[in-house]
Amino acid sequence: MMQAMTAKELEYVADSMSNEDLLIKQCAVAAATITNVQLQQACSHMVDVHTQQYTTLLNAIQQHQSMAPTQPQS
Repeated sequence: MMQAMTAKELEYVADSMSNEDLLIKQCAVAAATITNVQLQQACSHMVDVHTQQYTTLLNAIQQHQSMAPTQPQS
């Protein structure tokens, strides 16, 4: 059975989610403003890649929530 994440691991996942969110936004802006079709498609693809990574991290947080202790550990 998988163990609940530590506070440090949760911080790392949260930071990673923030980074992925920023990359999604930056790639979306680039895709909307670039006129070169190939570069535009590459940026759109990167939006999809980073969205998938964000979702994977979100799922990890949600799994943690279901197995995390509900009371402070002594």
